[in-house]
Amino acid sequence: MQDLFPGFQSHWIDTPSGRIFARSAGEGPPVLLLHGFPQTHACWHRIAPALARTHHVVAMDLRGYGWSSAPRGDARHETYSKRGMGEDAVAVMERLGHVQFALVGHDRGARVAYRLALDEPGRVSRLALLDILPTVHVWSQIRSGAIPGAHWAFLSQPQPIPETEIGRDPIPYFEGLLALWSADGSLKAFNPAALHAYRDGFNEPTRIHAFCEDYRAGATRDIEADEADLAAGRHIQCPTLVAWGSFYLTGKSPETPLDVWRRTFAPRASGALIPESGHFVMEENPPAVLAALEPFLAG
Repeated sequence: MQDLFPGFQSHWIDTPSGRIFARSAGEGPPVLLLHGFPQTHACWHRIAPALARTHHVVAMDLRGYGWSSAPRGDARHETYSKRGMGEDAVAVMERLGHVQFALVGHDRGARVAYRLALDEPGRVSRLALLDILPTVHVWSQIRSGAIPGAHWAFLSQPQPIPETEIGRDPIPYFEGLLALWSADGSLKAFNPAALHAYRDGFNEPTRIHAFCEDYRAGATRDIEADEADLAAGRHIQCPTLVAWGSFYLTGKSPETPLDVWRRTFAPRASGALIPESGHFVMEENPPAVLAALEPFLAG
């Protein structure tokens, strides 16, 4: 298969949760890239080389995804809480020599990113959140009936309900989501080598379990963490960029994604609409994503 990251080093880094896989390249201020569901670090292949011209770029596989360890979930769903997954990010960056770093996250990776920025503000110098809304906001919308529960409600069901159903034919299920959330409703936006990496991840029982635990944690531990911060009036302290595609998050809400972030965790955030893109902005319109990220990361 095509090497999606030519010139990047590969790292296996031991953490208390298991081994985390990462790639790195470039010199300059450090920036960590965190992917989302149901992908791997491969989703950054159209972004990372450009950022590596000015930064030390690290792209890692989240706990339970890609080539990183996939520990069994626990009864309280702490293992796949975004707080726990953020600990992996810190361990990886410290091993590579960085105590403080910029953080760019997409989808589930962005949930890890904003949780880390709230929990450990001294760690994160700049924060970019790509195509997500706060976890507590999404679940409140689902539970009020304002939006359908969709995959959030399905994946967060008690085990082994979703694991069993998905396990009967996982590739069509996950590829169906990739197509559904893309602007043109197909897989055309994805490099075949990246799709191969995603299939390797979601066609395996321990990974399917990890994905479900990620969403179960979202419905429990992650909501609790968000609610505690809202009640305490905590905000993200570092410069924050919110970027979103032209259809996935917009829906019929009168609020933009930036509006939601400003009234919850990031009152001083800046925003950027990524045109002609569905959810997978880094793969569907990488030039527009770079046009937003590069000046933001340059400060």
